Amino acid sequence: MLERIEQVVNRFEEIEYQMGDPAVSADHERLMKLAQERSDIEPIVLAYRRYREIEGETADAREMIALEDDAEMRTMAQDEIKLLETEQGALEKQMVRLLIPKDPRDDRNVYVEIRAGTGGDEAALFAADLFRMYMRYAENCGFKVQIMDENFIGIGGYKEVIAMIKGQGAFSKFKYESGIHRVQRIPKTESQGRIHTSAATVAVMPEVDKVNITLDENDLEIKAEFSSGPGGQHMQKNATAARIIHKPTGLMVKIQSERSLTQNKELGKAIIQARIQEAAVQKQADAIAGERKEQVGSGDRSGKIRTYNYPQSRVTDHRINFTTYNLQSVIDGDLQPFVEALAVDEETRKLATMETG
Repeated sequence: MLERIEQVVNRFEEIEYQMGDPAVSADHERLMKLAQERSDIEPIVLAYRRYREIEGETADAREMIALEDDAEMRTMAQDEIKLLETEQGALEKQMVRLLIPKDPRDDRNVYVEIRAGTGGDEAALFAADLFRMYMRYAENCGFKVQIMDENFIGIGGYKEVIAMIKGQGAFSKFKYESGIHRVQRIPKTESQGRIHTSAATVAVMPEVDKVNITLDENDLEIKAEFSSGPGGQHMQKNATAARIIHKPTGLMVKIQSERSLTQNKELGKAIIQARIQEAAVQKQADAIAGERKEQVGSGDRSGKIRTYNYPQSRVTDHRINFTTYNLQSVIDGDLQPFVEALAVDEETRKLATMETG
């Protein structure tokens, strides 16, 4: 581990030397890239330097114990060694975590798509509950939410809803939510009090740079449609909604959140780009998982990832066997315990890969 960290320290010192070069200082783009790289690795460099300082301080304290005649001074030195060893142990754990490669997509904005699954109207109501849960969690994180498209049913549920969540680190907070979510509860329409099981699917995709995926306009079928609205005198009279179909893959998206057809087209293309990029990333991850005989990411997306059991006020994430009995708090947007537990699980698996790789 220390050899890897020393390589990072050497790179840090090299960056500082380059940033002091007048030729580099005059190249704004290069300077900004170096500054970003320096900022990314600085925490592990500072931790390593303090780690080495502790080694010297510990050696000094041991020497004092060996040479000092005063018993009280020896006791003080022994106490100091214990404190230094505790700090050093914490630094070791910190450096190990910092060595884990960061997902380059973590800081991106994110698209969240929720669709009602099996369960009829109850599934649509559950999809609406999930959407509200995510919106409240996004607000708690200080993110901005923009609804891209929504398909209501009359009783307040969603057949489908797509939202963009904007903010630094949005993908890192939502990336574990992809998969099938299951709910067990008594529907309001159930007269005999029987518990029903319904499901909704969630897809989470990071926003991609336009340079990552190039869409061939010939592959796109774009139709202008009327936006759905409240009706009456306020009804949208112009065909400003955009329905875009990516013919090679069959991917389709309808966007009506903006006022103009042009804006909705651009947003629709961005979502198509994100879907294609995510499919490519997932395909690569599936191949790696097959070789290592382990599931992709945090769990198999073809199966349920989480169950919300209302009678027991229980929420269970099946990928990590993590359970809380505060369902209402979770539905109200307190997803942080799940995000933290899933992040720790991901770190643990990455560390295991590093150790065996």
